Amino acid sequence: MENKDLEFTTEKAGRYEKEYSEDRFWNKLKNNASRAGATLVYAALQLYYVMLSSKVPLRDKAIIAGALGYLILPTDLIPDLLPAVGYADDLSALIAVFNRVKVNISDEIKEKARQKTIEIMGDISTSTFDMPMFKDK
Repeated sequence: MENKDLEFTTEKAGRYEKEYSEDRFWNKLKNNASRAGATLVYAALQLYYVMLSSKVPLRDKAIIAGALGYLILPTDLIPDLLPAVGYADDLSALIAVFNRVKVNISDEIKEKARQKTIEIMGDISTSTFDMPMFKDK
């Protein structure tokens, strides 16, 4: 993803900040985890835990809230009910924001997100946690 694409996506994600609420976030993850997939759940949880950190700048928190707001928005670019592709736009927004804020993702945040992903999804492949996007800062 080029830098200008990343800026456009993170700017766009910021528009959905008002859609975010903690209750709606948890309901969306828990009720749609199997359809959304482990990669999306793990990325969303890392962003959620980064947003809670006192070390993260307010601007980054707002962008994260926007991406999570887009995730829980019932009507988005590609409806989430469409099999296989419904969460592609949500994952793209999460990845763009993830790449912007990943310097703030500590090993502790990764572990909390890993444990919560397993709790929500059950027995999943650990390869999800070893994807290159989740490895480098």
